[in-house]
Amino acid sequence: MFTSWFKHAAVLSMASLLCSAAYAAQIKSIAIMTPEPGTDFGWNQQGINAAKAAGAKEGVKVMVADNLGYGDIRPTARDLADDGAQLIIAHASGYNQSAPEIGAQTNVAVAITDSPSSLAAGKVADYTVSGQEGAYLAGTLAAKMSRSGTIGIVVSGEPPAWNAQSSAFIRGARAAKPDINIHYAVIGPAAYSDAAGGKRVTASVIAAGADIIFGQGNGSSFGMLQAVETTPAPDGGKVYFIDVIGDKSPIDKGNLLSSVLWNLTPVYTAMIEDLKHDNFGSHNYKTSLADGSISLLKTSHIPDAVWQEVNGVRDEIINGKIVVSADYDAKALHTLLAAAGK
Repeated sequence: MFTSWFKHAAVLSMASLLCSAAYAAQIKSIAIMTPEPGTDFGWNQQGINAAKAAGAKEGVKVMVADNLGYGDIRPTARDLADDGAQLIIAHASGYNQSAPEIGAQTNVAVAITDSPSSLAAGKVADYTVSGQEGAYLAGTLAAKMSRSGTIGIVVSGEPPAWNAQSSAFIRGARAAKPDINIHYAVIGPAAYSDAAGGKRVTASVIAAGADIIFGQGNGSSFGMLQAVETTPAPDGGKVYFIDVIGDKSPIDKGNLLSSVLWNLTPVYTAMIEDLKHDNFGSHNYKTSLADGSISLLKTSHIPDAVWQEVNGVRDEIINGKIVVSADYDAKALHTLLAAAGK
């Protein structure tokens, strides 16, 4: 009798393991959609590279649909679902309404960004990630290296991720130098690919006295970089640029001071794992210095002594001595700016 019971239990246990393995094996293909080409050294390229890396790690095929623009991506999303995608990563905040609609129609899980309240178990997950911890370090670096005592922030819009980074940059700069002057400028409400606007607005911030620019802007960041390369600081010296998300070192002409690097591979890997284990859509995904998904780029333009000081601040963030909150709200950002009369 007991032998029979143990055999039955063993069969059930084995069946359970086989079912789990079979369920995990069902995730064979995912897709990522981006508004701009995957060659921008920024948001689009980092997203595509991370999806490919996560797919390779998880043994999952990755389909890429890039340079889609910011219009209606429903036909593309539907095609990806028809081609077998079991997860569609909609890598633009402008996609966070249309992509879930197609996901619901095709019964495909969708990951969106900049919409933390949109979680839906098994259907929609959000990755409103931000490099605020890295941006705090960037602010520290900028304040320590500015010759004029004036630095600038130029953004292509005010999405949650940019707001969180701008706020953290301001706090980091003021912690390093309380009397630092900070000029803030927005190219437009959604000027992510406006390179001409990026160049024009950045030049105006430099004219206002900034010798270091913290730029956040996808395609518009190329215009920001052009302005930094061609517009001298008020003292006639070089203006430096701090970028976000990617590494533009391959095209640097001597003005790229650093970048707040985002590595989304751990985020996308977690999504695939959650999808495999029926946990998708149960929580938001985050990035941090501690797990290496956020870091600050070291270039040859940064003196070793300054880099050591910045790394000291990094250690304090990781061990919890300094807490860098993610303040996604634009109103809170402007209140922070106004607190110092800037």
